[in-house]
Amino acid sequence: MIRRATTSDIETIINLLHQVDMVHYRIRPDLFKPNTTKYNELELKDLLTDNSKPIFVYDEGGVLGYAFCQITEVQGDILLQNTKNLYIDDICVDENARGRHVGKALFEYVRNYAQSIGCHNITLNVWTGNDAALSFYKNMGMHVQKTTMEVVLK
Repeated sequence: MIRRATTSDIETIINLLHQVDMVHYRIRPDLFKPNTTKYNELELKDLLTDNSKPIFVYDEGGVLGYAFCQITEVQGDILLQNTKNLYIDDICVDENARGRHVGKALFEYVRNYAQSIGCHNITLNVWTGNDAALSFYKNMGMHVQKTTMEVVLK
């Protein structure tokens, strides 16, 4: 079952955030610190009450994955069309639950949610080197919208 996250999910979400951090650390140790999380317990409690940043969890007798989302709207911009967007800030499936279609179920739930609230699109970022994630998102029907480039100076 997929549902909105609650405070009782925070401990498991933090464990999953550690898994995501280590994926990023292995890919880019020059940018990411090991053994940390993007959010702490207090920040998660605040996020859980923010309707513009819903967090969904896949619960099968315990949380097996999550999707952190952010809803943004462009209104009255001189250049851009008026749109509502759902940005997937973070998505994770517990490494012990991979291959069980948890990620697909979460993504499809988020897609349906975005459609139900009138979003124009869903966006997210994928780090170069995270080939499994890139393949997954392509299989979900996503394609490259824009490319961020860098030159490392140190």
